[in-house]
Amino acid sequence: MTAPLDPTLAPPLSEAERRRGRHLAIASHPAGNTFRMVFTQHLPTLALVAIGASELQVGIQNSFVLVFITLQLPTLRAVARVSKRGILLISHAFALMTALPLVFWGSIEGLSGPGPVTVAMASFALVAVGVCIGETVWFPLLRGFVEPERIGRFFGILRTGWHLALILFYSGSQLWLSRHPGDFGPLFGAGWVLGAARTFLIARLPERSERTGERIRVAQLLILLRDPRMRAYLLTVAWGHAVRTTAVPFVIVMLRRVADLSDADVIYTTMAYFTGGLASLYAWGRVVDRAGAVPVLRATVIGQALLIGGLFAFAPGPLAVPLMVTWFFAIAVLASGFGVADTHLLFGLAPPEAPARTLVLGAVAMGITAGSTPIVAGALLDVSLTGEGDLTVYRNFFAILGGLALLALIPLRRLSR
Repeated sequence: MTAPLDPTLAPPLSEAERRRGRHLAIASHPAGNTFRMVFTQHLPTLALVAIGASELQVGIQNSFVLVFITLQLPTLRAVARVSKRGILLISHAFALMTALPLVFWGSIEGLSGPGPVTVAMASFALVAVGVCIGETVWFPLLRGFVEPERIGRFFGILRTGWHLALILFYSGSQLWLSRHPGDFGPLFGAGWVLGAARTFLIARLPERSERTGERIRVAQLLILLRDPRMRAYLLTVAWGHAVRTTAVPFVIVMLRRVADLSDADVIYTTMAYFTGGLASLYAWGRVVDRAGAVPVLRATVIGQALLIGGLFAFAPGPLAVPLMVTWFFAIAVLASGFGVADTHLLFGLAPPEAPARTLVLGAVAMGITAGSTPIVAGALLDVSLTGEGDLTVYRNFFAILGGLALLALIPLRRLSR
């Protein structure tokens, strides 16, 4: 549902400003998203397993960066009065400050009793708060830089860059952990330095202001739900993201605890996740721009369901690493297509003169759904795992999850029409 242009809002950016914005976004994203990933996904899972965290605690940590997306609702109120670039810089500085204790991982490990898990979880949570608040304005800023017919290609290029950066980072991580098992401090330190470097680039981003002086109310978001396309979009992408974000961390936990892979081996398999994105994102961008988002969403939902459900046949052994490298690569290819199609649809639903409301609604709906499912899954696994037959528990878990993934196809039918 596209609202008419509000004359009180700022005019579009000039072509030169849009070009500068795209260049700065592409340049800053590898450092920024590597910082985000280092302190929110994959590496924190391994670090928590190393200090004895339970499945429930792992599930909670993986939910932080999704559940705290709800903080975008109060942050949205500030968009009508405060610069979006200013909000981004303040939130990023907060994330950097709260990530700093994790750089001294050795000191955290040396704490007694539940201290290591408590301190690590607190720091991971606060970093996620800063990241989520910043993302309130990140996508609205990007919306001002790109025209509708080039959304897919722009995000294909943007995400290809940070996937390449993550491959390089995790290649170094794999080498480091193979020589220094359990020593995560220098890896968190490298991620922190990249986050600090991002600050200097985002400080120069141009901005199409949404400051009107009028308070943005949550009720205005609910009005957007009158559009059946928005409801179908939210149901499809929220559930699709929820299933994948639930599966991936527990695949890592299974490999570490049940298949007895080392930290270095698990990093090696998860590197394939970013390789899959690097190999496919630009192509997905062109496919989505030409074929449309809905066919891509349908194909990637089915593909992800088959891959996740196929883990029912997983067995430890000498082939575990190459098979899981292939699995992570394939799930990343499909997730990349799903993500580009998701963004293409959402940007199409967002009015260019004031996109923040629509983009925040999409993010919050996805965050609540995808943030709650890892917690529920972790609690169920905690109850089910007994030490004997744990592999069977994980196999059944992924088989059920693969079946549940197909539910995203139901609301997608409305978008097809």
